[in-house]
Amino acid sequence: MRFFSLRLTIRSAEHSRRESGFTLMELLIVISIMLILMLIAIPNFSGMKMQANETSAAQSLRAIAQAEIQYETNYPAQGFACSLPALGGAASSGAPSPTQAQVLQGDLASGQKSGYTFSIVNCTKVNVNNQDQYTSYEATAVPQAVGKTGHRGFCIDQGGEIKVDPAGGTNCTQSMQ
Repeated sequence: MRFFSLRLTIRSAEHSRRESGFTLMELLIVISIMLILMLIAIPNFSGMKMQANETSAAQSLRAIAQAEIQYETNYPAQGFACSLPALGGAASSGAPSPTQAQVLQGDLASGQKSGYTFSIVNCTKVNVNNQDQYTSYEATAVPQAVGKTGHRGFCIDQGGEIKVDPAGGTNCTQSMQ
């Protein structure tokens, strides 16, 4: 009887030791499943981030076009602005002026936002009453790293239509859909 009770005690101790934790094999299986899920999720996340950057770039171009209209209204002798800093400026720097009109938010006026680089190019200048006046412009948005921060480049001009360059540059020939 004594032998039987000692054997029962040893078996109970071994049994409770097994139940108190995970085996190495169980842990490896759980880690493998987690790695597989991460490998599935990471590419989807980067694709969603690029899509968000492209949406932000298109909206930012609309904001630039709106700022250009305000600039032309406020400074008709200047016409359009031919640089982003002219559209920007901080209220703390004094009253708005043709060089700092304060009609565009600071991060966009710096030319970098959400993985895209923005610029104003192809400005047409005419001389009216001995004063240079810009009568047209084109604002562009190109990914800082094509394929990583965005796939497509975007352009807008004084007409207000956003066009797309599928290669990520400034050769915008396709209408945005």
